[in-house]
Amino acid sequence: MEPLPLPSHIHYELLLQLLERQTVTATYQNPALREQTRQLIITLRKALAQQKQIEAMCQETNYPIEYRWSLNPDPVSSAHSRFQ
Repeated sequence: MEPLPLPSHIHYELLLQLLERQTVTATYQNPALREQTRQLIITLRKALAQQKQIEAMCQETNYPIEYRWSLNPDPVSSAHSRFQ
């Protein structure tokens, strides 16, 4: 069975840190833009939570997961794979 490709959690964490630390601050004088940025942060948090639900389902069914860092094939992907 082929592993399920999923983005590495670091992708979410980096985006969230950028948005929370820099983008929200930069939107201080524009409430509408700040609200849209906050909605984006909420959406990313929901996406990460949903991915964790998928990971839990895989763990329950022993379905392998492969965390991806990019769209390019990884020649050492087995080092990044996790069989749950």
